[in-house]
Amino acid sequence: MERSLPNGLVFWPAALLVLAADVVTKAIAVTALAPQLIAHEVIGTVVQFTLVYNPGAAFGLHVGAYSRAVFSVLTLAALGILWRLYRATVPGDRRRTLALALVTAGAIGNLIDRLRWPRGVVDFVDVGIGAHRWPTFNIADVAVTSGALLLAIVLWREDRARERAEPAVVAQAPAAPASLVAPSSGESA
Repeated sequence: MERSLPNGLVFWPAALLVLAADVVTKAIAVTALAPQLIAHEVIGTVVQFTLVYNPGAAFGLHVGAYSRAVFSVLTLAALGILWRLYRATVPGDRRRTLALALVTAGAIGNLIDRLRWPRGVVDFVDVGIGAHRWPTFNIADVAVTSGALLLAIVLWREDRARERAEPAVVAQAPAAPASLVAPSSGESA
């Protein structure tokens, strides 16, 4: 009999590793890349490290003076949903567990910044060609994005598997007893 790996042995190490990498790289960025908005070439101008504080959410989404509080509350709500998904995950489902760990760690990493830095989330990875640049990001953003993509694929596959299984279940269902079948239009009850 095959034993599946408990989900906690995938979730916690992955989440803690990503969270630690995010916190450490942001701390280095804050000290080594100051002042803000000064590009430090890594691979020419294609990949640069540039310290930026993002008071909003992904891609600079901003809701004014209350962005920090709004996005903190939304993150806490999302973490609650992620926890419920984790608890509902079938033991041994490594892909779903890893996806949830990545999204959770990234969300916590950016939440820590929102609570710690009044200026916002620390971003520092700056990628692009010339004036065409992707919005500056961090390890937490990479974890959230890759985890969300993996989770979407996993959930899509689960839905497809359920859809394929449902017709087989319906086909195997016993017929209703004759006493429960409604009479046709020409018969009296």
